[in-house]
Amino acid sequence: MKIHLACFRLLLAVIGSLFVLANCAVNGAEAPGIVARAAESSAPDYTVKLETVMKHDDGQFLWFHPRAAAIPITGRAGPAVVMTIQKHLKISDYYSGLHVMRRAQPDGPWTGPLLPPELDWQKHSNGVTISVADVTPGWHAPKGKLLAIGCQVRYSPKGEQLDDVTRAHQTVYAVFDSKTDRWSPWQVLELPPDEVFNFARNACSQWLVQPDGQLLVPLYIGRDSREPFSTTVAECRFDGTRLTYVRHGSVLKLNLARGLYEPSLIAFHGRYFLTLRNDERGYVSVSSDGLQFAEPKPWLFDDGTELGSYNTQQHWLAHSDGLFLIYTRRGANNDHIMRHRAPLFMAQVNPATLQVIRRTEKVVVPERGAELGNFGATAISESESWITVSEGMFMKDSRACGAEGATFVARVIWTKPNRLVEPLPQLNTK
Repeated sequence: MKIHLACFRLLLAVIGSLFVLANCAVNGAEAPGIVARAAESSAPDYTVKLETVMKHDDGQFLWFHPRAAAIPITGRAGPAVVMTIQKHLKISDYYSGLHVMRRAQPDGPWTGPLLPPELDWQKHSNGVTISVADVTPGWHAPKGKLLAIGCQVRYSPKGEQLDDVTRAHQTVYAVFDSKTDRWSPWQVLELPPDEVFNFARNACSQWLVQPDGQLLVPLYIGRDSREPFSTTVAECRFDGTRLTYVRHGSVLKLNLARGLYEPSLIAFHGRYFLTLRNDERGYVSVSSDGLQFAEPKPWLFDDGTELGSYNTQQHWLAHSDGLFLIYTRRGANNDHIMRHRAPLFMAQVNPATLQVIRRTEKVVVPERGAELGNFGATAISESESWITVSEGMFMKDSRACGAEGATFVARVIWTKPNRLVEPLPQLNTK
């Protein structure tokens, strides 16, 4: 009887498991528990090497918005690295022209920051200055050029952002040719005349280059800066000199506070993932083609609780064996930090459930009394990815807590090669 009862219980358990699997298949999803375990078991391990690029805290400005991109160099063990960075001029969102730092190899010495004249302020009448902010650089392999994409900003003589002319806030780009070592001047990405593009920024956003050379550029858009922003992804063509709008996808809306803005995009295993900023909480969406996205959902941990990231950026890192989110959040003994924008965390994302796997969370840049919410994340080589950030010394006790106005590179060193990154071609020495 005991044997028969045990078999009966086993049979019930198997039937129950099959029912769960069938139910998930009917709903167009795999079994969540199985997916989560597979995601964790296949996740690549990594270590973090935190480097201090420079320190600056003179009370006049802070270095801010550092973001890096790799430039492949044939025959070298690693790529060259370009990092764009700006001066935050101690007034909210008031930035200098775009400076550039260089590294001949990932482990080499840094040069700069230097200000190419093509990327400096443009002076206009009535004391208006045009600058560019929130820039993200990236390598366009099909054309062999580096693109820097950000948003145009008009400043008053007092450093206030202006919305005084039509389409004052637009997406702009500059092109770097490593062969001539020259930057192009900033150019505006021309968008359709619809008034929904009167305000159209790619700002603090990760964008993608498709295998065919087309770009997917996330934008947050609106008729003006006073209504809640919406988000869309624009497909663009790049001929090596000019970036041209082709079409845009679905428009994601949220009538809550300032809407959905500062989106970042990543591709992973045939799908596209979008993380979005909102004043109340971060959101995530997914797409099969990079243009038509599902209804955004709030970021959650895999135990169903809210992630706790709000009113700041989140960014992605993708490894061939795992998808990762970098973020800040509440609940980390960080109530003294503005908007809880430190420390920086990194955790694996379950791409099926769009949830952050709590047990994988690690601190990648520690909190030292300064905010770390304005950062960048990018793949550098098969063996490592970088998270770049500068300490925002905006709180009166930042220095007392140990902050130094440092610019950090958190080098994520993978234990397994990232097959999403093309290996560098090597010189034939035979």
